[in-house]
Amino acid sequence: MDVCQVPFNQLIGLEPEDTASGLLISLPESPRYQNHLGTIHGSALLAVAEAGSGVFLLRHFGQWQGFVPVVRRLEAKFRRPASGRISSRCSIPREVADRWSSELMARGRVSASIPIEVIDSKSVVVVSAAVEWFITRIS
Repeated sequence: MDVCQVPFNQLIGLEPEDTASGLLISLPESPRYQNHLGTIHGSALLAVAEAGSGVFLLRHFGQWQGFVPVVRRLEAKFRRPASGRISSRCSIPREVADRWSSELMARGRVSASIPIEVIDSKSVVVVSAAVEWFITRIS
């Protein structure tokens, strides 16, 4: 699955990032994403966080068939006004991802909270978020 091909993500214009960049997904600079203050609207920032967490899951768990992930919760802290191109990134210790994998294989489900940072074009963190995914085996 390509997160950028989800209809809503196509509508807003999310773009994939190269794996080597360390980034997950981006939203290009455009005045159509601005709020009443001339900075990027909070809804656009949250969309980048949520979609980025989906890209992270696909990169780390996408090889498994027969499972479905669903967002349960998204908590975010808006840190600074954002402008320009925004992107998301995530860093999780390997042992955490391994624990999720083990639990998913053993129980057929897992709740995974993905920490996401949304950054601007200068790599300044504008949003810190945690997106909780519930992943379960399809019956």
